[in-house]
Amino acid sequence: MKSPLRALILQGIDALRQNGTLPADAATPDFVVERPKTREHGDFATNAAMLLAKAARSNPRAVAQALLDAMPANADIAKVEIAGPGFINFHFSAAAYQREAANVLAQGAGYGRNDSGAGKTVGVEYVSANPTGPLHVGHGRAAVIGDCLGRVLAANGWDVKREFYYNDAGVQIENLAKSTFARLHGLKPGDAQWPEAAYNGDYIADVAAAYLRGDAIELEGQTVTGSGDIEDLDAIRRFAVAYLRREQNADLAAFGVGFDVYFLESSLYQDGKVEETVARLNASGHTYEEGGALWLRSTDFGDDKDRVMRKSDGTYTYFLPDVAYHLSKWQRGYERAITELGADHHGSLARVRAGLQALDVGIPQGWPEYVLHQMVTVMRGGEEVKLSKRAGSYLTLRDLIEEAGADATRWFLIARKPDSQLTFDIDLARQQSNDNPVFYVQYAHARICSLLRQLAEKGLSAYDQGAGIEGLSGLDDAASLALMVELSRYPEVVEAAGQSLEPHAIAQYLRELAYAFHTWYGATPVLVEDAAARNARLALAMATRQALANGLDLLGVSAPERM
Repeated sequence: MKSPLRALILQGIDALRQNGTLPADAATPDFVVERPKTREHGDFATNAAMLLAKAARSNPRAVAQALLDAMPANADIAKVEIAGPGFINFHFSAAAYQREAANVLAQGAGYGRNDSGAGKTVGVEYVSANPTGPLHVGHGRAAVIGDCLGRVLAANGWDVKREFYYNDAGVQIENLAKSTFARLHGLKPGDAQWPEAAYNGDYIADVAAAYLRGDAIELEGQTVTGSGDIEDLDAIRRFAVAYLRREQNADLAAFGVGFDVYFLESSLYQDGKVEETVARLNASGHTYEEGGALWLRSTDFGDDKDRVMRKSDGTYTYFLPDVAYHLSKWQRGYERAITELGADHHGSLARVRAGLQALDVGIPQGWPEYVLHQMVTVMRGGEEVKLSKRAGSYLTLRDLIEEAGADATRWFLIARKPDSQLTFDIDLARQQSNDNPVFYVQYAHARICSLLRQLAEKGLSAYDQGAGIEGLSGLDDAASLALMVELSRYPEVVEAAGQSLEPHAIAQYLRELAYAFHTWYGATPVLVEDAAARNARLALAMATRQALANGLDLLGVSAPERM
């Protein structure tokens, strides 16, 4: 509903240029159209007049009146007010909200979606865990944030490519191979010969047993088979990485998270991308040698100090393959690249951006974009849960899903802003009560579904949606209008969540919509004898069900019909 109002304001500004109130060349200011905190101040407010006052050489309240006089008449606007220093408050008619409720039903699963990103590609990278063990709860938060970002951006019209970057090269992979090697030789954590940097979880014993059995791991069109040779460290490494990648993929699939692209760090070396990146940086003139090492003069691009790319022993630092990897995203046509990471990676952001700028290949400043998440604390019975026997040192995502369920786990991990600390209360997540937000929202959806089942039980005629939509024009009581107002906010929330990269806003909105529905339901008998009234009220309920289902889908949470 905000877009048509904005268009009217723009028409009014054009009229002010034509009638001389504004200079003919006056720029259109970046004004906002927003919902006030309380409806007493209107349904929407704009600061346009305040921003136009300087160009008009008049006071903002006078400009506000001139703008209102110049705007085309519109039946949806029931009342306008000039408030404070020059804000314009718009009160919409009941008919505008009744029509919007009908739009929900007409557009169905498409309600709330827009085409602002149409024709543009965005790469969203998330999780990107080292394939050295089970996914932990932090990975779970990354997974749901990244997955929901992809869903929200797709709802805003973007062509989304979901990407998982595997760090399958380096010291941690060597430690994985050596850990499995030690298990294959009969060692276990605590033994004198157990490697100091080894992974101690029971899952290493599972990997070793599968390798000895000769298990075949199917992964992305390739098969890696355990040879059973306990002395072949390279074979052990390949099998262990494949085994744990498969385990991680299975956990994510159970969590409703998938990817379009799986990118291996090792491929950057195999395909010569790291050397290509070094050559480009050298050619750009932003490198120098010192102390036998190759450095990037990253301070030229806002970094706090220059960075070593190639150490004196000829090996590369982690920074260089990160730059090579993001260069590959640019070469693959990602107009936007968004990387979801834990907050502990904050220090690497400036250096990667500096490296990309130093390539001089046209990558814009601020590319890629980053979404950082804070840690998760898991509580059960009022005490923090930290350990998992399977992982050895941390609570796994699989443990959490098994205790709380996939829906509750996804909801709780997405429900707060990513950069805020998160406490996950397992006891609350398992409650079937209004205190549990995911239950509260899902129950609203299930409650609406039950209305259709009750029609036959009560001997009432089937729901007639056409008659219901016609009857919406008669729903002008306060409770019905309050629910319609809340419904109408959904497209704005989807658009804003995509612009700010904050999918938690969808969860917040769904709680507010569920509250509006439960309040309306408590005040409004739905399955009444009068067919016209019944169909109209059912139409409003079905519109609410549709918005709830659409929003839950953006969170990857189910919309149950029975609870």
